[in-house]
Amino acid sequence: LCLFLMAANVLEEDSMEQDIESPVTIHQPKLPKQAREDLPKNINKECAKRKIQRYVRKDGKCNVHHGNVRETYRYLTDIFTTLVDLKWRFNLLIFVMVYTVTWLFFGMIWWLIAYMRGDMDHIGDSTWTPCVSNLNGFVSAFLFSIETETTIGYGYRVITDKCPEGIILLLVQSVLGSIVNAFMVGCMFVKISQPKKRAETLVFSTNAVISMRDGKLCLMFRVGDLRNSHIVEASIRAKLIKSKQTKEGEFIPLNQTDINVGYYTGDDRLFLVSPLIISHEINQQSPFWEISKAQLPKEELEIVVILEGMVEATGMTCQARSSYITSEILWGYRFTPVLTLEDGFYEVDYNSFHETYETNTPVYSAKELAEMASRAELPLTWSVSSKLDQHAELETEEEEKNQEDQNERNGDVANLENESKV
Repeated sequence: LCLFLMAANVLEEDSMEQDIESPVTIHQPKLPKQAREDLPKNINKECAKRKIQRYVRKDGKCNVHHGNVRETYRYLTDIFTTLVDLKWRFNLLIFVMVYTVTWLFFGMIWWLIAYMRGDMDHIGDSTWTPCVSNLNGFVSAFLFSIETETTIGYGYRVITDKCPEGIILLLVQSVLGSIVNAFMVGCMFVKISQPKKRAETLVFSTNAVISMRDGKLCLMFRVGDLRNSHIVEASIRAKLIKSKQTKEGEFIPLNQTDINVGYYTGDDRLFLVSPLIISHEINQQSPFWEISKAQLPKEELEIVVILEGMVEATGMTCQARSSYITSEILWGYRFTPVLTLEDGFYEVDYNSFHETYETNTPVYSAKELAEMASRAELPLTWSVSSKLDQHAELETEEEEKNQEDQNERNGDVANLENESKV
């Protein structure tokens, strides 16, 4: 047995030396894509930044694509909104095609009426009364259709009273032409006056910051309006987009949590004349209650900010959006002031709108700061009672010592009396 153990030790040492001298390449089995993505990767976390997929991009567009929509008929039931939501090139193409098709359609009908009545066979006959005078082919019928629908009325081609079918067609084309004009012109007007363009002059700071304000840890970002015409009834709200797993084990990939930016105090209602700093107090109801400076880069979260209100010039409601991921949240910074008092007015310097400067901020979470504050207050509240308890203990100890001394003295006196009696 001893020889066997010695041989095993020698073989183990040889194998260790061999492993150290000659590196062994381990061939991993071929795995599916999902399994390969789940494998741990030895990447320097300080140099390589994790790519976080945005839910809302910085320009406010939602990074969500709808796929496998089977009920496509719903888009046709709301054809007006569908046309307004189309891109400009498709909208202009539809605009031109609708008018061209209607002109061609009614021009063909005018030509058929003239052909079936025999007007084409009596061109130049002064005794013949055509349905439409001076209509001698399809091109002239197409021009008459354009004149009728657009109510141009050049006076060269006119309809006669000897053609009842032509009179009925004239009424139908006039009504349908008015409907087409109202629909297409209204669509173009709404698309031109969309409040999305107004939202482009509402700007958000590039980064959000976390620092102390009035003795409390706060998350802050800045908003501003570049136009002189103001946003009426402006309001701000924020959402935290983060994955969540419930107690029952359900996984919610994009859970939305409200971030209080002054809902209960009315601070979310803005008078957006100059740039404002929106503050969120990190308290026990805040989702950032347990997040510290060291833990923040490890979190996979996104803050979506929504600013909405009515355009003063048109009265239409507009909405501007932006978002902040963990790499865009600066811990221990504040925003540089942009408002200065000049001679009779206030001036806003938008060159410093996105600038921040570093400030003294604790690296602990709001929960840890609250616990530290409570620990610091405990000795102050318990000092009187603790001193009374210590004083009582000292008094009891002194009384016990005095009683022991008295007992010893009583014993000595008794012994002396006994000796004297003897």
